[in-house]
Amino acid sequence: MSAPEEFPYEESNPEPVPDAREKPMGFFDHLEEMRWTLIKCAATFLLFAGLIGYFLKEFNDVLLWPLNSVKVDYPTFALELSTVSIMEVFNVIIQMCLLGGLVMALPFCLLFIGQFVAPALTAKELKAVLPMCVSAMVLFLLGAAFAYFLLVPSTIRVSIELNTFFNYAARWTPGSYYSLLTWLVLGVGTSFQFPLIIILLVWLGLMTTAFLRKYRRHAIIVIFVIAAIVTPTPDPVTQSMFAAPLYLLYEIAIIASARVEKRKKPLQFG
Repeated sequence: MSAPEEFPYEESNPEPVPDAREKPMGFFDHLEEMRWTLIKCAATFLLFAGLIGYFLKEFNDVLLWPLNSVKVDYPTFALELSTVSIMEVFNVIIQMCLLGGLVMALPFCLLFIGQFVAPALTAKELKAVLPMCVSAMVLFLLGAAFAYFLLVPSTIRVSIELNTFFNYAARWTPGSYYSLLTWLVLGVGTSFQFPLIIILLVWLGLMTTAFLRKYRRHAIIVIFVIAAIVTPTPDPVTQSMFAAPLYLLYEIAIIASARVEKRKKPLQFG
């Protein structure tokens, strides 16, 4: 007697293999996971803020590099940061610890948030999200470095030249200097994210590379408007220094968006 034949549907419909990243979690389990994510972010921020507070002198020397590098070229120009109120020095210390800790903890916080969100994403979504997050961090660091090494010294240099021209005595406060440094470093670092926004809009189908190429001249005007908002001085030199890399990033965004469109076509018509 021959062995009984196997049912065809048992071979053609195998049970789905669960994703290794997925964990059966209830609502309160998700809340607990979120709570630990927030705790890790807060602990990382406090750690870096505490390290800055412990090495405050060394950290302050790093922040003063743009000012000191320009002062070397103007030995006859008397320029020393001076406080004008009793509490200003305390405000500066708090500003350095809070903002410095936030910037240094940001990559780790993004990593913790990514670990929390990753189980809810498909493998295809992860392939798109991970490069986007890495690119965002790299662009921010490039923008921050560009502002720290070029824009801040250029702004200080222009201010010294104008003060010398009018024979003004400069009495700059630590609060005004660190506000300038914070505004430029964070502002330029954030502005360098706009290519990713363009690529995202193209990926969503809300914008095309043909549109980006057609309105290049309009984009240049928008870029100079952004440069005028971010840079604190109205001089065209500093604004042009900032606008040049932004326009370069715009052209890079067009090239990257064209590749995104080519990859989407086989998915739509294949």
